[in-house]
Amino acid sequence: MKTISLHLPPVCFQLTAILISMLMIGSFVGCQKDGDGAAERAGQKLDRSLDKVEQKLEQATEQASKKIDKAKQSLAEKSESGTQYLDDSVVTLNVKTAILNDPILKVSEISVITDNGVVQLNGAVDSQQIIDKAVEVAQVQKGVKSVLNNLTIRMADVPQ
Repeated sequence: MKTISLHLPPVCFQLTAILISMLMIGSFVGCQKDGDGAAERAGQKLDRSLDKVEQKLEQATEQASKKIDKAKQSLAEKSESGTQYLDDSVVTLNVKTAILNDPILKVSEISVITDNGVVQLNGAVDSQQIIDKAVEVAQVQKGVKSVLNNLTIRMADVPQ
């Protein structure tokens, strides 16, 4: 099982430090008593500052979340394409093995290419019977979605 580590951007730690500092300043300012409302203004200023810090923290969290989602999507796409390549390689190997194990086909020169489960047979063979057998053998292999038959019948040399 793969784990994805979460690295928060440095701005989150900075904003947390600012928030703690603002709370400490607010508690000191709140302790002072004077008649002209300076403490009240300081408290309001602190409240505004805290609101700004909270907004910035939310923005940073949202940005980090978006980056994590993008990374997950990219990883999933890369994993999927790698798996498809591996699957196609296995299908090609299975079809080639089946062709080599068939007594009629083993002497034929048939190339096999697989793309997204579609097997393509290429080459020149001696008869229609060989073409039909090659298509039949390819179709029954696991993972084969369809067979594209590009096999042709080799023309016999005619003496002149």
